[in-house]
Amino acid sequence: MSHRLISSGSPYEPRIGFSRAVRAGSHVFVSGTAPIAPDGSTAARGDPAGQARRCFEIIQAALEQAGASLTHVVRTRIFLTHIEDWELVGRVHGEFFGDVRPASTVVEVSRFIDPDWLVEVEADALIDGDDAAPERRPSQ
Repeated sequence: MSHRLISSGSPYEPRIGFSRAVRAGSHVFVSGTAPIAPDGSTAARGDPAGQARRCFEIIQAALEQAGASLTHVVRTRIFLTHIEDWELVGRVHGEFFGDVRPASTVVEVSRFIDPDWLVEVEADALIDGDDAAPERRPSQ
């Protein structure tokens, strides 16, 4: 199976040796995504919702580069340095995934590479064979 590497231009990608996302067949795996502004600084310093929004924007761009979209996301993982921020960050998650409703996990971690980061997010997507987003229905 071939795979395609996707870069977001993060200064950490070449230093650590990772890709923002990897597409392997119909699967797209998006790495832990931090709130890095286009200039390399921390976006929305001190604002967990703003940082989450930036993370999801980066994830969305990586998915699009891989030929996917937010509607293909089947799993997200949200890492917070302060679990009390779960509702603020959860609301932003809902802005991006309210109709998609992927499986999701929220956990608290002690810290990230940059102490100004309050949130980091991972996402996994599955592109159907016909390249269409899967039908999403809540189970009863």
